[in-house]
Amino acid sequence: MSKEFSTPSIDRWRTDMSVTRQFLLPDVGEGLTEAEIIRWHVAAGDQVVVNQPLAEIETAKALVELPCPFDGVVVELLATTGVVLPIGTPLVAFEVEFDESQPAEGSGALLVGYGVADEVRQPGRRRRMAAATTAVAAPSGRVLAKPPVRHLATRLGLDLSLIAGSGPGGIVTRDDVQHAVSGKGSRVEPPLAAMPGDVRTPATAVQRAMADAMVRSAFTAPHATVWVDVDVTESMAQLQQMRQDTAFQGSRLSPLTLVARALLHAIERNPAINAVWDARNREVVTRADVNLGIAVASPRGLLVPNIPAAQSLTLPELARALTELTATAREGRTPPSAMSGGTITITNVGVFGVDGGTPIINPGESAILAAGRVMQRPWVVDGAVVPRDVMQLSLSFDHRVIDGQLGSMLLADVAAILGAGQ
Repeated sequence: MSKEFSTPSIDRWRTDMSVTRQFLLPDVGEGLTEAEIIRWHVAAGDQVVVNQPLAEIETAKALVELPCPFDGVVVELLATTGVVLPIGTPLVAFEVEFDESQPAEGSGALLVGYGVADEVRQPGRRRRMAAATTAVAAPSGRVLAKPPVRHLATRLGLDLSLIAGSGPGGIVTRDDVQHAVSGKGSRVEPPLAAMPGDVRTPATAVQRAMADAMVRSAFTAPHATVWVDVDVTESMAQLQQMRQDTAFQGSRLSPLTLVARALLHAIERNPAINAVWDARNREVVTRADVNLGIAVASPRGLLVPNIPAAQSLTLPELARALTELTATAREGRTPPSAMSGGTITITNVGVFGVDGGTPIINPGESAILAAGRVMQRPWVVDGAVVPRDVMQLSLSFDHRVIDGQLGSMLLADVAAILGAGQ
């Protein structure tokens, strides 16, 4: 007589198991390829739930809260703070209950408001192939380039660290290597010689992004600059009236408010200024909306968030948008999406007591307006020299898209609007 044994089903056995899963640094969108962990919100041994804040990471564009992808227990933190990590780097090991619906490995990231990396979504061999062709960071200098580009540079005898990358996040592209061979590309300066008393501070993600963007812009777009001094006495009087108007309550009003309004009106008169050069197709692309970028000096470095479709806003709405934009940037709460898609930028150098300058165009745009400080100067009015409030404006533009006539006409219109206090 055989003895029957009662055994639990495989499915029942699996649900009683716990497994270890790794969470990989996800793609937070906007073409970013790396991030730095600023601080952890959890430690080994902590019980966590889905979407609980896991860590705060800094990308080239913003500080981002990284939500937890699992319910479980933190086994180990696999990455340390202060280190720049490429997308796909293991961050945390979790102990979670077995669930066949979850992938065997990968991030499982449910990063609210951002995308999950394509590599994470690709199973098996496809995912490994995708990972093998993504840009990787070299240990020395963190030069970003895909393996085929590295092979090309090696074959041509070029040092990638001496080539400025024009791709997203400063990636060195095949074109960059070929331009470097022909002498047309931009080269990075060789390593700096050490001197007594030097203090070296690692650049933040924002500083690295700004450096890459400015080099890319300066050596790609042929810059031209025009400038003008403007009697803004009438505009300053209007600004004082606005401060007494309840429609502007809660807004931080400054000369920047009126400069932004004047620029938007001038673009309406000169819509061709709101365009960009498409190098691949050799076309001028005129944008329908004016996504107005504002350069903001934040504790993290220079940020350029933008106000979408700013041309559709009333003056009180524009004032509120500027107030919120600058406050959010200085508090480090600007989302990455707010720092892409700009069409023209204003940089307010006047807040630092500077008269003017020749700003560098934000990549992806064709013009940037610098507004200097407002100060009293002797000015001729009706044949008499009198003290007036004067501001200097300077416009840098991409000469592939904007010729001298169009750039000068736009600046003259901005000056006329400010001068009339309209």
